[in-house]
Amino acid sequence: MDLEKLLADRLAQAFSAVAGEPVDPVVRRSQHADYQSDAALSLARRLGRPPRDIATEVLGRVELADLCSAVEVSGPGFINLTVADPALGILLSRMAADTRLGVAVSAAPETVVVDYSAPNVAKEMHVGHLRSTVIGDAAVRLLEWLGHRVIKANHLGDWGTPFGMLIEHLLDLGEAEAAHELSVGDLDSFYKAARAKFDADDTFKERARRRVVALQGGDELTLRLWRLLVAESEKYFLTVYDQLDVLLTERDFYGESYYNDMLAPVTGELDRLGLLRDSGDAACVFPEGFTGRDGQPLPIIVRKRDGGYGYAATDLAAIRHRTRDLGATRLLYVVGLPQRQHFEMVYAVARQAGWLSPPAVAEHIGFGSILGPDGRMLRSRAGGSIKLVGLLDEAVTRAADLARQKNPDLPEAAVADVARAVGIGAVKYADLSTDRIKDYVFDWQRMLSLDGNTAPYLQYAHARIRSIFRRSGIEQFTAGPISIGHPAEHALALELVNFGTVVTVVEQTLEFHRLAGYLHTLAATFSGFYEHCPVLRATGEVRDSRLALCDLTARVLHRGLYLLGITTPDRM
Repeated sequence: MDLEKLLADRLAQAFSAVAGEPVDPVVRRSQHADYQSDAALSLARRLGRPPRDIATEVLGRVELADLCSAVEVSGPGFINLTVADPALGILLSRMAADTRLGVAVSAAPETVVVDYSAPNVAKEMHVGHLRSTVIGDAAVRLLEWLGHRVIKANHLGDWGTPFGMLIEHLLDLGEAEAAHELSVGDLDSFYKAARAKFDADDTFKERARRRVVALQGGDELTLRLWRLLVAESEKYFLTVYDQLDVLLTERDFYGESYYNDMLAPVTGELDRLGLLRDSGDAACVFPEGFTGRDGQPLPIIVRKRDGGYGYAATDLAAIRHRTRDLGATRLLYVVGLPQRQHFEMVYAVARQAGWLSPPAVAEHIGFGSILGPDGRMLRSRAGGSIKLVGLLDEAVTRAADLARQKNPDLPEAAVADVARAVGIGAVKYADLSTDRIKDYVFDWQRMLSLDGNTAPYLQYAHARIRSIFRRSGIEQFTAGPISIGHPAEHALALELVNFGTVVTVVEQTLEFHRLAGYLHTLAATFSGFYEHCPVLRATGEVRDSRLALCDLTARVLHRGLYLLGITTPDRM
């Protein structure tokens, strides 16, 4: 049901026959026709022939009569393709009858580990955690829907030197009081109080250092108190994930501590492979191709002089575990762009060690920053980090006000549901509709607008379609044959059959702004269709066909927004 692939496959055979070798026909949507191929232009120099001659010969060899109503050579050698309305009707009828909307489950499913979110124990989640969590969640949803085995790995910061001071502060407060303070979600105050003591009190600092040694040595009391800190923090994280409506659960927490027992074997294996070098202060690996500003090789610190391990050791242990023990062939690290070099160095070492070898690949799914109106990193008015819970609460409150303004008759219980869907959806979509490698400005007015490329616009388009069926009195709609006749129907059909192509591209690139952009174009195209093609006032087969087009559009919007982690209310 992938129309672009159907056209490309037919043209590829003809091009290959002309060129005497495999040729990518480079089929894409065009402003001059429905689709266009420009492969003849790139072939011209190789074959020593005018591109128009090549294109003309290709058209003489290709069979497109069942798919296209017009095929022509244009300009210097472009092949323009106009899809026939009957062909679109057949493709859409099949798509409407398919619960998966024409998108097949992957023929070669992989085991994929998605490493994302990664908050720190005893610290509140702030706006800096938003992008990793939202992008990672979208990756999980998309890959699971396509049939891959997806392992969600929430790499918690739950180990290391800060826990000495945190456990000592817990003891000073008393376990009951500390547990209460943590349970109400005031993690920042807890952490800041411990830090203040550590900085101001040498006695407390010494206690904290001894406590770190006890923790790393497996002292029973220290481990129990550490588990209390972790457990209360995880409860808080889960409330945030529930509010944000993402798929992470308690089963997905894989803290740094999870890999502790793997660090010594990893270090030993690196040593046996001859990769570990003593730099004086630490045992390091120097991956090839990475140098500092002074031209000297850059190290990955594996083990420090005091016997402690660097962050890279944990990352290497995670790769080794994920490929060897979990059988993962695709490792996705949804982490900000500033960490790119660190992860590229870790991947390089893992490849040298043989832990990351074909078919396994590791990908840094990097992303930019969230900026305030001043173009700087988004901060609170006091200059600190904005708590994620506070930001999400404000989104829901603003969306509730908007719902009451737009639909004063909406019951208050419905307002609450719509406000959560629209508010949280607006925050997610503002993130995912931006090319992830770019920064974006956080703008309440724009992201909650019912116009433009926003979640509320798409959610309203979906709700508007569902209202058509309520007005029609049809409670359970079953789509029949779809026929295309009007130009607005033709335009909508082209967008609908493009859904599978977009999903396939995003599966590989994880560039979710492409899916968001597609959904916005689909909704805008539906608006044109609805304006020019009466639905409920039509009669007979035309009415049934247009209702089927409406239903299919709503289903694609619903599925597409779900893959972005966004809810689609039936009423707004």
